Amino acid sequence: MTTSGLDQIRLQIMWNRLIAVVEEQAQTLLRTAFSPIVREAGDLSAGVFDLQGRMLAQAVTGTPGHVNSMAESVKHFIAHFPPATMEEGDIYITNDPWKGTGHTNDFVVTTPVFRKGRLVALFSCTSHLMDIGGIGFGPDATDVYMEGLFIPMLKLAERGKMNDTLMAMIRANTRLPVDTVGDVYSLAACNDVGARRLLEMMDEFEIDEIDALGNFICDSSRKAVLAEIARLPKGTWTNRMTTDGYDTPIDLVATLTVSDGGIHVDYTGTSPTSPKGINVPIAYTTAYTVFGLGCVVAAQIPNNAGSLGPLTVSAPRDCILNAQPPAPVLSRHVIGQMLPDVVFGCLRQAIPERVPAEGTSCLWNLNVRGPVPGGEGKYGFSMVVTSNGGTGARPDKDGLSATAYPSGVRGTPVEIAESMLPVIFWKKELREDSGGAGRTRGGLGQDIEIESAAGLPFELLAAFDRIDHPPRGRDGGKDGTAGYLGLASGRKLKGKGFQFVPPGDRLVVRTPGGAGIGPAAQRERERVARDLRDGLVSPQTATREYGWRDDAAE
Repeated sequence: MTTSGLDQIRLQIMWNRLIAVVEEQAQTLLRTAFSPIVREAGDLSAGVFDLQGRMLAQAVTGTPGHVNSMAESVKHFIAHFPPATMEEGDIYITNDPWKGTGHTNDFVVTTPVFRKGRLVALFSCTSHLMDIGGIGFGPDATDVYMEGLFIPMLKLAERGKMNDTLMAMIRANTRLPVDTVGDVYSLAACNDVGARRLLEMMDEFEIDEIDALGNFICDSSRKAVLAEIARLPKGTWTNRMTTDGYDTPIDLVATLTVSDGGIHVDYTGTSPTSPKGINVPIAYTTAYTVFGLGCVVAAQIPNNAGSLGPLTVSAPRDCILNAQPPAPVLSRHVIGQMLPDVVFGCLRQAIPERVPAEGTSCLWNLNVRGPVPGGEGKYGFSMVVTSNGGTGARPDKDGLSATAYPSGVRGTPVEIAESMLPVIFWKKELREDSGGAGRTRGGLGQDIEIESAAGLPFELLAAFDRIDHPPRGRDGGKDGTAGYLGLASGRKLKGKGFQFVPPGDRLVVRTPGGAGIGPAAQRERERVARDLRDGLVSPQTATREYGWRDDAAE
């Protein structure tokens, strides 16, 4: 074997080790975070970067909205804190939506790593903090200043000493000071663990820098993605999706072009910026667009700066997918998480055999807060209970039920929610018949009912979609069932905005189901029988949509 071959094997081993390092980094954040949306649902990201700001490896644990936007945020840190000025023990922080991950509830923390007095790498991580003041985690703000504490590019620590002034500001601007301060320390600890493991790796492999490894990772990944793109038909395709919006529907229009040099998605024709907080900064738009592309085109290639390079995105300034400050952006996930399905609509015109139908797409987060008995009206709790709908049918398989795609955020366990909130979950089960019928069926949504356990009203900061515009079926498959939000007493609630659940009544949440692919009459009989047995499809739907007949009964 040639020396170059041995070198490549050595580099590949170090690459795999680097992925293990950042996964341990992420697990540290998962295990030490105070916020349940991080600890229980995995709403975080972690990665290692070279001195150019290139993401070399990301943890498997985490969400694409965090990971792929964090991939750009480190470049902003480097621009603000040039490497020549970085010192051992420094830690940097921001929650600037346009230089971070798209809204102020996500803190990004970046830590430089030194070996023998020389800067060798940077670790960065992100997590969602439950409360940072302001109007609260909902879409009702009319500018970013109403959405809570805004931290520009600052030093969280300087030469090992924490910035006590900044920590006091953070503590004073949240309804949950213990959780919020604890999460900041958790983010810092996460990077510290990654840094220690990287230095151990460098000692083991006897290397003093990671530049050569970074070049190998980025070059190999870029070539692999370009090789996959070369197998695609070349051309341009356009797709349009309409979502509920806040007060008026939103049109998301994508034009996708596949060329020898890569894939470009342009969002010209998309609706303008909204007056409410469902706007999306371009970093978050890019993050979910390239994630959707990667899932179809480069699913087996590790995510890093090299694999992301051939996938590019543009959107007109001041459209809802390229909102400019000070636009409100706190609920940017409601629109941003639709984007993989939007680009899938383009790709299915070119490679239909590899692309699923539309799903719920956006998370159905139950953002609840309220007083506690004897609290004199003060907020005693504030928590995001994550819940999910169904994904779209796949060309050869059914969609996944109660699964968050594309975010990857897990649903909050009922036991955790009830232990931290004065509420009772009376129901949390799969929503029968919610998946769109088809040769392959859409995944099911959920039926959820919640009531206050304290005899007091609680607030719901609603930011839900797919109520007026459910997931669309394809090739003869049926649409998924629309979502629903209301009270057990019969009153329907709005999909977005502050709303109250009175004492003695129950909040009723029905998350959407994914859409189907192909005519339902073509569905295999064994699949229909299994769905009936498992209670996923009612006998009436089986008969009406699939032509089911129970031959044994006859």
